[in-house]
Parts: sequence; structure tokens; C-alpha cells
Amino acid sequence: MANMDLTFDVVVVGGGHAGCEAAAAAARCGARTLLLTHKIETIGEMSCNPAIGGVGKGHLVREIDALDGIMARAADAAAIHVKMLNLSKGPAVRGPRAQADRRLYRAAVQALLRAQPGLTIMAGGAEGLELDQSGALAAIITGDGQRIRCGAAIITTGTFLRGEIHIGENRFPAGRVGDAPAIGLALAFERLGLPLARLKTGTPPRLDGRTIDWAALEAQPGDDPPEPLSWLTDRITNRQVSCGITATTHETHAIIRANLQSSAVYGGRIQGVGPRYCPSIEDKVVRFAERERHQIFLEPEGLDDPTVYPNGISTSLSEAVQEQVVASIPGLAKARILRPGYAIEYDHVDPRALTPALELRQVPRLFLAGQVNGTTGYEEAGAQGLMAGINAARRASGTNPDAVFTRSEAYIGVLVDDLTLQGVSEPYRMLTARAEHRLSLRADNAGLRLTERGIGWGCVGPDRAALHRAFASAVSAALAQAISDGAT
Repeated sequence: MANMDLTFDVVVVGGGHAGCEAAAAAARCGARTLLLTHKIETIGEMSCNPAIGGVGKGHLVREIDALDGIMARAADAAAIHVKMLNLSKGPAVRGPRAQADRRLYRAAVQALLRAQPGLTIMAGGAEGLELDQSGALAAIITGDGQRIRCGAAIITTGTFLRGEIHIGENRFPAGRVGDAPAIGLALAFERLGLPLARLKTGTPPRLDGRTIDWAALEAQPGDDPPEPLSWLTDRITNRQVSCGITATTHETHAIIRANLQSSAVYGGRIQGVGPRYCPSIEDKVVRFAERERHQIFLEPEGLDDPTVYPNGISTSLSEAVQEQVVASIPGLAKARILRPGYAIEYDHVDPRALTPALELRQVPRLFLAGQVNGTTGYEEAGAQGLMAGINAARRASGTNPDAVFTRSEAYIGVLVDDLTLQGVSEPYRMLTARAEHRLSLRADNAGLRLTERGIGWGCVGPDRAALHRAFASAVSAALAQAISDGAT
């Protein structure tokens, strides 16, 4: 590190979904960019569910792709179960979703970043911020005292900002299992007087698929043929797998009610507010007491990995109680838990402190993206990272005005407007109901809506630009012909 030129146009802190999109976008815009992350090998890690997209979230992924982001291409390279959700409903609320092989997704993200001109990747932790005399960001200070000068920086700490994991009564500092939290940056934010608060999210136990009674469960195959998420993907080539569907029982609910004090949330050990639209199984049993069952999707995490993600039973119950809960579910009586579920509590910055460009009003040239802004989900993080990356590159080069979308132009515009205008009282998740212009903001027209804007901002490469303009020209010709045929 000592022999490197430690001056960059843009420095991105964090290698999660927000950080990856931010670094790639800033570099595509021509900025000399550094991606600084604790572990290079975990860049692109899917920390929670092994899937990209869904209703509302799939719209964001298609918009990221329309602006030449990497999420959709990586998801296509890793896809093992693809489904268009809400297919029986109108096109405005259909949501493309790809379940991914975790290893393949991580490898695809890392390959795309390595191939990005103008991007340097470096292992290290950011521990401090240096401001110039005007109060604007001047440099990032690493844990070993290195000073990295930059024209702008983007902080994408995810759940790492003073993160703490809870499993029953056990609690320990961590950004996720196996990774240390970001304490130095949290203290730096405190010294700056930024508005901080606590949120929490969670994840379910991981199961050994070899111990699941798949024959007793309903199978859920993907679409045939699977539809790619990215405009640049010709077709999905991975072997496709089926998911299994099961549900909780009266016995499951009785076990949970009898052991609520074992839950970190109901035992009073967590103060952070959790996501309303992705509640823990404890929350479901308490808040929806009239429900006799809650559906669970058993999602394989890889083609060569026996791990299964039981989507629907996120929990912070003790390990012993988690074992009882899993055994009470049809098909899982003999299922072995490979890793217990947990809740994680972390700091976030009130996003009302940001401009619509995702720049801190209080600290010019410092941008925030992802869960540090109070959101939840890979897709929300990626969308913020992409926009922060474009704007940080513009700020570093002195380009004006900021790159922003209105609510009528994009789900990204809805996301940023909601965050910066209203703030959050719980982890924010994108829903189609949030977009009042959703009839025109469809997942299938993201390119026609946004790619030309991206070309103007300099974040769209020549391959996508050529494909887009050829397609847009063909659409215009077809519409003109239809109008002509109708007139005659």
C-alpha cells in the first residue's frame, strides 16, 4: 500500500451491493476510482437471501441495468431459479426475480469489477474522515493510518456501522457473521454531528438440504425458459433447480409463543426497529395471531452447495429454540441447521441529511449509499450506490448539475425522494405501491426510459448505447408504422 499513489477522484468504502455499483459507476463516468473494503474475497457477497429482484425490487434491478450497472448481469451469470412474479397481473406490477448461486454471483461481481477500466480495488478499513478548511471531505483515513486523498467519497457500510449480532441472549459485535463491525466510521460520524439512529434486520437459519424431506413438499419450478434480468444477456445457461414450499404449523407457533423471551427482540435486548415488510417469524406469530400458518420457501443456495435458505423464518430466537421450530415444520423434521438465524442491529444516518444526489449537506463531497441510509435489500442498495457513484464522479470533476431522477421518471427517483424528503422510521423497502406513476414505470421499459439519460451522464458504455439506440429506433419505426396503418 505504501508504494501506491493514494490520490483518487473517488473513493468508495465497502464492497457490498451499494459499494460495487458505486465503484463501477464512478469508474464508467471516467473517475479514477478506489474501492476500499476489508476483504477483497467477500466483494459481492449475498449476506442474506440468495436472490436478486422481485416485485418493486425487480424494477430497480432493471433500472440499474438500464444505466449499465452490474447487478443484473451478475444475477444472470449466477441464476439457478428464475421467475416472473405477479405474472397473472398487469405488466406494471410484474417483478422479475432470479435466485442465484451465491458463489457464482460473488465471482461474477468480482470479475465485472476487475474488468472495469479506471477502478482499483484495495483491502483495508476506513477509520476516519479528513475535511478541508471549508468543511468538505478531503481524504479517507485507513485503519493503519494511510491518508487517501480524493475529490469525493462514498460510504457504503451496510449493516457494519457499529453492528451487533443477536442470537437469543448471545450478542457480539459484527457487521455480519465472521466480519468485524465498522466502529471508527461510526465515531467519525458522531464527531461530525450527523443524525444517527439504530435499525435492525435479520436472517433465517441455514439448513442442510440433504436432510430435508423434499418428497413430502410441494415443488416450485422456475420459468421455462428463464428470462434474463439484463438487456445484455442473451440467455440463462446455468442448470435450473426447483424450490420447495412448506409452512409453519400450530406446533411451530406454540413453540415460539412459549419462548418469546428467548428472542432478542421480545426479550428487550434490541432497541432498533425492524423491517415491517420482512418481519421475523416471532413478529409474524405475535402480530398476526389469527394466522394458522406462514408460508416458507426453501431456496437452494447453490448448484454444488447443500445449503438451503428457508425464506420466511428470519429469527433471533436461541439456537435451541430454532432447532425446535425447524423440526416442527413439515418436511424439516430431520433437517440439520448449518448456521443459526440471527438479528443484527446497526447504526444508520437519517437520509434527510442528504441532498437528492445522496451527498451530505453538512459535508460536501461525502456521499452515502445503501443500508447506512436506512434501507433494506440488495436492490435498494445497488440503486443508491449507482446514483451516488455517478454524482461523486461529477462532483470530483466539477460537473453540474447533479444526476437525479424525478418520481415520474424512475423507481430510483421514488426511492431517493422518499429517503431524502421523508426519512425512515424502519428499514425502507421498495414496493410498487410507493410509485404513483407505476403504470408507466414498468420493469419492461426501463431501457427506453433511462438509458439515454445515462448516456448523457457518461455512465453507459458503447455496447449498451449501440444496442439501446438500435432498439429505440426500431420501436419508433414500429409505432410510426402502426399509426400510419391506423390512419389508412
